[in-house]
Amino acid sequence: METLLEKQIRFTQMVGLLIDYATQKGYSITLGEAWRPPLLAKIYAEKGIGNEKSLHCDRLAIDLNLFKNGRYLDKTEDHRELGEFWESIGGTWGGRFNDGNHYSLEYEGRK
Repeated sequence: METLLEKQIRFTQMVGLLIDYATQKGYSITLGEAWRPPLLAKIYAEKGIGNEKSLHCDRLAIDLNLFKNGRYLDKTEDHRELGEFWESIGGTWGGRFNDGNHYSLEYEGRK
């Protein structure tokens, strides 16, 4: 069984692969939220816009900002190609629960 640190290292390597893949497909990426302090996760959850047990708190989730030809792509469908690639390498894509720019790695049953 992987330790949290081992999983974080694997996740980081996977994010690198995803960014490389996106670049090869003609997309540009900027980083969104990668780490979320637990207190902020709690505040988000109370407002109904997040999960108190967010994988961002474990450094196992990242939100990516996607661009093509200088245009910001903010719809879940815009991320489908990348999301499907992410899933093919073992990740969980937020597009399956209407959070298209969210890429995570399952941990302790959380996706």
